Amino acid sequence: MTWTETSRTTAEAKHDIPRRVILVGPPGAGKGTQAHTLATHLGVAHISTGDLFRRHVGSRTVLGERAQTFMVRGELVPDEITLEMVRDRLAEDDAAGGFLLDGFPRTVEQAVFLQQLLRRSGTDIDGVLEMHVGEDEIVRRLAGRRTCRECGRSWHVEFDPPRVEGSCDACGSALAQRDDDREEAIRRRLDLYAQQTRPLLGFFRERGLLVQIDASGPVAEVGERAISAVGTTGHSRHTGHSGRS
Repeated sequence: MTWTETSRTTAEAKHDIPRRVILVGPPGAGKGTQAHTLATHLGVAHISTGDLFRRHVGSRTVLGERAQTFMVRGELVPDEITLEMVRDRLAEDDAAGGFLLDGFPRTVEQAVFLQQLLRRSGTDIDGVLEMHVGEDEIVRRLAGRRTCRECGRSWHVEFDPPRVEGSCDACGSALAQRDDDREEAIRRRLDLYAQQTRPLLGFFRERGLLVQIDASGPVAEVGERAISAVGTTGHSRHTGHSGRS
């Protein structure tokens, strides 16, 4: 079954528009930007696990305090904490009509948890959109970033350069390249992402849920491809490659 067919089945009562969508993609693919656009288009809640962690930590919830002990050490937050945060977030009113998940699930185990959680309420995952960008393009995007040492504002040597090279337009302080924006670090992150994500993409592909789009090019064009891929009236117009090979 393709995503088109799956969406027509699970979203029939909502005029065939997919309502429970997962967005995946490597660092530098532009998920944050496109997630907001796509969630607005679909009329669903945008749920980012990064935002969710920050919200809990900032509010000093029990889950936030538990998560922070791992985050400050640069370690992954255990599933038992992440899953409880996601479960509670999906139970909030704005997610009742659907959601776009950004940053979750990251593993097959998390995907199984999500499916079981949704099925208990009579729903399911409608589709998974993978944003594909070539490795060299991602390096180009991330390695060109420069951050102000004082105010924290970011610039890009190619896409958004400051008026004076090496100097922040906002405060005049020096710009620097973060260690994790250096090419070697970026390629290591991409290798780790590929290793961790490959089984998850296979899980979704086997269930006919995965659609891949070309996420290179201008932001507006990528947004149009994403909207086209999920469909607007029940006929997902796939752009790029299908999740099936």
